[in-house]
Amino acid sequence: MRITVLGGLGAWPTAEQACSGFLVEHEGFRLLIDPGYATLQPLLARVPADRVDAVYVSHGHPDHCADLQPLLRARVLADRSGPPLPVHAPAGSLDRLLAIDEPGLVEPAYRLRAFVPGDAFGLGPFRVDTWSLPHWVPNAGARFAGRDAVLAYTGDTGSSPDLVGLARDADLLIADATYPEEIPERHAGNLSSAAEVGRYAAAARVRRVLLTHLWPGSPPDPAVAAARRSYPGPVQVAEPGLVLRVPEPEFPPPGEATDPRA
Repeated sequence: MRITVLGGLGAWPTAEQACSGFLVEHEGFRLLIDPGYATLQPLLARVPADRVDAVYVSHGHPDHCADLQPLLRARVLADRSGPPLPVHAPAGSLDRLLAIDEPGLVEPAYRLRAFVPGDAFGLGPFRVDTWSLPHWVPNAGARFAGRDAVLAYTGDTGSSPDLVGLARDADLLIADATYPEEIPERHAGNLSSAAEVGRYAAAARVRRVLLTHLWPGSPPDPAVAAARRSYPGPVQVAEPGLVLRVPEPEFPPPGEATDPRA
């Protein structure tokens, strides 16, 4: 399984980086997870729009789904006869986004497969188990199990005992770490810290952690240090262009990630 980071910021993109977005490739299948603000351009630098096989959206906040709309335009306006893109998302979470264009324009480009957080389903080569995790809107953390690897993804979440079950023995955990340590009162219960991620990643015996959704302008080192106080395994921050393979090869291919600090 190969995971490419398209962006790793929460809230809004900067001139240097997009919001959360991940391209997951496994057994020839290309899954786009959370196409947030500004993720389309780095996606198209790697894969043509019509070669994305499915999309998974954790929740309806635009920093996790806004670039789905231009992706659909890129597919339908280039080839109106192309196959519809399966889009898996919590029921109702994309209604407003999908309604912003002129009626009928992008509808042929997708097939919405709504689910309720807590559901399980097949998605290409993956079995997907989802959890309802605390956030301002319904958020579905997910566990993507392939033939030989497991990817766990939190979306945006506050503290929850379910996080250990979601992440249990995962090869890679991609986790909301908006703040390194303390969470401001206005965000308490709805977002996570890197320190919290370290604690539940250790309890879940995760093999590798990727911290995402950092607040724009946040340096990565404090987040990594906070997670490492509890978690003894490799920790990195999601940065544009970072590529990870799970299970991790003994000798990574040239040009693919390995942060010497991890």
